[in-house]
Amino acid sequence: MNEETLPKYYQSEIAKTSKTTKQRAFEKFVMAALGSIPWVGGFLTAAMSLKTEEGSIRQNILQNQWLEEHESKMKRLGETIFSIRQRIENLGEEIEERIQSESYLDLVRKSFRTWDRADTDEKRKYVANLISNAAGTRLCNDDVVRLFIDWLNSYHEAHFSVIRKIYKEPGCTRYDIWMEIHRELVREDSAEADLFKLLIRDLSTGGVIRQARETTDDGRFLKKPIPRKIQSSRIMESAFEDTKQYVLTELGEQFVHYTMSEIVMRIESLNLD
Repeated sequence: MNEETLPKYYQSEIAKTSKTTKQRAFEKFVMAALGSIPWVGGFLTAAMSLKTEEGSIRQNILQNQWLEEHESKMKRLGETIFSIRQRIENLGEEIEERIQSESYLDLVRKSFRTWDRADTDEKRKYVANLISNAAGTRLCNDDVVRLFIDWLNSYHEAHFSVIRKIYKEPGCTRYDIWMEIHRELVREDSAEADLFKLLIRDLSTGGVIRQARETTDDGRFLKKPIPRKIQSSRIMESAFEDTKQYVLTELGEQFVHYTMSEIVMRIESLNLD
């Protein structure tokens, strides 16, 4: 795929960028994004080769239906790409080298594969945020950013709602999280309670959230004191337990920074290459 094979919309948008290193950087960005999504090549080929001969009317009907379905996806893809471009341009010329680097373009390819698989606009928005923020923010290295892309690919909107609650209210309990999302309690043996426990377990074992713990001055976690008398109970701990507090891990904080922040400040003092 090259610039000449792109739809006119893409060509005109690229042409709006002055003939500088930034234009060449953006062309590489567009090609990396489009080249990472399998159906794009087929869409462009079908759009250019569509025939109208009578003998292929049935094929044309199927082609047109396929093209119509993917035309809206192509438009949404274009809107995402060029919204990212506008945000990247606002970061200044000093990031031109970064957005042309193969390391960053690899992130773009991996991110847009996740964008294409996303079921909701919310997740696609998080992917776009990550690509934009990864261009100008170096809170962590690109290996960690790739992990964040895997999280976006694996987690669902239900996971993100839990993350957002803990981010907004560090130290909230499972009860607080549930009531924020659902407003009323359900039975402990219900499918809804099972799903909620699964969400907490996924995010805990995934390293996104953890129970709040005290630390030493150098960051080592302190063990919780063991109570002298342990009262046994036949009732298992509630899915909506209201005494244990949850916070984001440091990795979870960085994930929120990259994916849920529309605009982030560049950290010029960090160099994690």
